[in-house]
Amino acid sequence: MIAGRQPLGLAHPPGLQKPEYRLLAELEAAFDTLIQRTEALLGAYHQAPGASWAFGEESASEPWLRQALLDFWYHDGQDGRATRAHVGLVAAGEALLARVAEVNAAKAAFAALLAQIRDQVPALIPEIKTVLPFRHPALHDHLRGRGLARLHLKQCWRAIPVAEAPVARVRLAWYSSGRSIKRLSVREAEQKLLKLDAEAPHVRIQLRKLAGLPDGEPLAQVQRQAPLMRANLFFREPLEDGRTRRALNVALPLFVPSPDGRLPDHNQPPPTPPESRTRARRSDERLEDAPFLPSLRVFRYR
Repeated sequence: MIAGRQPLGLAHPPGLQKPEYRLLAELEAAFDTLIQRTEALLGAYHQAPGASWAFGEESASEPWLRQALLDFWYHDGQDGRATRAHVGLVAAGEALLARVAEVNAAKAAFAALLAQIRDQVPALIPEIKTVLPFRHPALHDHLRGRGLARLHLKQCWRAIPVAEAPVARVRLAWYSSGRSIKRLSVREAEQKLLKLDAEAPHVRIQLRKLAGLPDGEPLAQVQRQAPLMRANLFFREPLEDGRTRRALNVALPLFVPSPDGRLPDHNQPPPTPPESRTRARRSDERLEDAPFLPSLRVFRYR
């Protein structure tokens, strides 16, 4: 048993079955493992710190790294869909990289159990967010004093980015053109419109437009994504598959293999993302420029 650990003590709703109890017990253990392994990673960094850099900070101190890796909490007024970013670079030897791999494995296990609970017992999720921190009293008391007492589950399980080989240089840049695209059928779009105020004039107009389409025409619902930081890595030597570079999103410090404890060459991106689109529109863009159903952000394909 972990020192200072307290029972979860969830007030289980009536009728909770043994499989649900098992999932909760496994989630408790997974959260304990995540905290333990993160602390072990921080301990390894303390014993043999390599060079580090933090975006927007005067220095990448050990407290900064701790805050970045243990930022599992909602801030007051935070949008539940938003996550906070801690962009930085950490030069890592083999021992530290092994600790990072252990943390990422714990995050993956935690995420898998949460997915099961969301599927089987979704009503427990709000209570889990509130009560799991009590398993680590020192951590909970410290954060509660700062108004942080509820878990942000995505910030718990998002992986720590790692470069798979030594890097010659890193180029960081804001990416503000991201979007997710979900294909919809005409019938699905109609059902979504009907969930709005079907008597509203603007909804009736869109329903009439939709009625003029063939039933089999695919549509695309587009969701713009918040700006994020992307790192372009240029490897010192080609990887086994021949690649010489890689691009990845970095919401947490990027750990780069470095036998000598030094950071690769890197740039200083602007402090805030650009206000307008910076990438040229692709010539093979498949969606029409204007939304076909503005209320749903639904577009027709060209």
